[in-house]
Amino acid sequence: MLPNKPDKSNLLENFRDGDEKAFKLLYEYYHRKVYRFAYSFLKEKEQSQEILQETFINLWVNRQKLDITKPLEPYLFVICKRLVLDAFRKVTSSDTLREHLMNKITGIDNGTEEKIIYSDIWNYTEKAIAKLPRQQQLVFRLNKLEGLSFDEIAEKLGLSRNTVKNHLAVALKTLKAQLENHQILYLFVLFLIM
Repeated sequence: MLPNKPDKSNLLENFRDGDEKAFKLLYEYYHRKVYRFAYSFLKEKEQSQEILQETFINLWVNRQKLDITKPLEPYLFVICKRLVLDAFRKVTSSDTLREHLMNKITGIDNGTEEKIIYSDIWNYTEKAIAKLPRQQQLVFRLNKLEGLSFDEIAEKLGLSRNTVKNHLAVALKTLKAQLENHQILYLFVLFLIM
């Protein structure tokens, strides 16, 4: 069972400032998602657990660079994806096999830095969300980006719980199609497991 989404008001700021309790809360909430993401590529439990640990170590080491105005999930998946790709690079000994595998996973490896990738992914995602009808966009943002439950959203917007669920289902279906069309696999996975 996934724990409640942590209150984001000061959590990311506290984490960035080195608060270990804030880090523990973030780990407790996100570690299953990151593990499943790594496992979806590696299909190996032990290696996926290592990637999970490395992802959070990387997050801790680079916490002062974190942009706390943006959601943490996409950033974690960018770190995890880079580590998975590194693992594949280490495993593949043949240059031809390595090139084929890397092209298959990443499309074209252009060596772009994590921040640029994250920024581009987030900008594209924001544009995709902005194309949703107003009510779907609002429900999506409240649920997926602010972590509110269906009941909390229903109360806040004066809607029924079922209407909120329907808006979110349609929004996710639309975003899934847009992300698949643009081959943004890891964001697609992100939305499925959030």
